[in-house]
Amino acid sequence: MRSALSVSFLIFAIVIFSSCDSKRVYDEYESMRGWHKDSLVDFELNNIDSTKVYDLFINLRNNNDYKYSNLFLITEIKFPQGKVISDTLEYEMTKPNGEWLGTGFGDVKENKLWYKENVRFEESGTYKVSIQQAMRKNGEVDGIQELEGITDVGFRIEKSDN
Repeated sequence: MRSALSVSFLIFAIVIFSSCDSKRVYDEYESMRGWHKDSLVDFELNNIDSTKVYDLFINLRNNNDYKYSNLFLITEIKFPQGKVISDTLEYEMTKPNGEWLGTGFGDVKENKLWYKENVRFEESGTYKVSIQQAMRKNGEVDGIQELEGITDVGFRIEKSDN
């Protein structure tokens, strides 16, 4: 009897937690051990419904080895027919008092960063999203060779409310 109740509860919990993320269309991560300034994190997007509108996010997990209050990224979206959109983005990683932004327990925090909203993937084929860190120390021309403290870089697509 107790075993059947445990199994029923487990199935119920799985159904509840999987339905909580009904907006998710794509959500992938790449683990990092130091992020070299020339390393690209790439995501390939296939079979995205061209009739729907989406919101795009960059997801980052960082730990206490990350030494900065902000983060600069260079992103590119390569369209199936050859068009490329590049952006240089800056995100705040801490509150003014130095406390980490994001969610999570312990020394790992997860940040869901807005990238683009109300996007329509009108071309059929494979899209490629590339993310590169562009951090540098104040007053220095060369970028930080190996950025420590970023443990995972992710890309997420959600159904838009529009």
